[in-house]
Amino acid sequence: MEWSDLRLFLAIAREGTLGAAARKLGLTQPTMGRRLRALEAALGQSLFQRTGDGFVLTDEGQTVLAHAERMEEEALALARELSGQGRQMEGLLRLSASDWFSLHVLTPVLAEFARLYPRVTVELLTDTRRVSLGRREADLAFRITPFEEPDVISRKLLHIDYALYGPPEMAPPVAGDGTGTRLVTMDTAFGGMPDVAWLRRLLPKAETVFASNNRDIQAQMAARGVGFAVLPRPLGEAMPGLRPVDLGEAPPGRDTWIGYHRDLKRLGRLRALLDLLIERLAR
Repeated sequence: MEWSDLRLFLAIAREGTLGAAARKLGLTQPTMGRRLRALEAALGQSLFQRTGDGFVLTDEGQTVLAHAERMEEEALALARELSGQGRQMEGLLRLSASDWFSLHVLTPVLAEFARLYPRVTVELLTDTRRVSLGRREADLAFRITPFEEPDVISRKLLHIDYALYGPPEMAPPVAGDGTGTRLVTMDTAFGGMPDVAWLRRLLPKAETVFASNNRDIQAQMAARGVGFAVLPRPLGEAMPGLRPVDLGEAPPGRDTWIGYHRDLKRLGRLRALLDLLIERLAR
């Protein structure tokens, strides 16, 4: 049994379908199916039950999964340790951050970093999914909550203030009421965000007319006169056609945390980027 076969097995177990696993590994779906059948034939066991909703692990598959995950962790630990010893200022750095934070906060720093270290390639992922630092899905990640994964070094980078924004031609709402006020806010999946609760409390009679989990889209809709939106100040101040609205109480701000695996703490290009981020942003 080869490690490449177990990587394929792990991808199917985690993604649940051949198509999704194929995209994860950069293979075609027929190739994934053919290699899975070959693996099951070599083991003499069916590793997955095929259902209408996808692939479900059999008892034998669960046994293979436990061993495959241990082998994966050893392989990843070796790769991290070797990478972490590299002090050369070249190679790849993969970052993960939210879309608005990447565009309005990180981009100026990353542009400066690119000028200082032209042989380092930065890959910035703006996926809302939480990446795994242990699996090297990213080398450095930015989140609004502390990192709790084992072996991840975490520190607070900065605090970001938020404000309520709307176009100048719209009459500002009155705190404690909100009758007739139209809101642009987070979608239902993010209804627990602090700014959503703040809006409900200060403008209980306001009407939500548009919702999105994308802050840049919220800002665009507010600037086009759709309604008022709570936005991070770096985004709101950069968006033409918006002005802050004072309701007597500012919406809650958010801390931003950075995290990276401890095995990469001696990686020269990561240290250089961390130093620049802290110099330019930390507060």
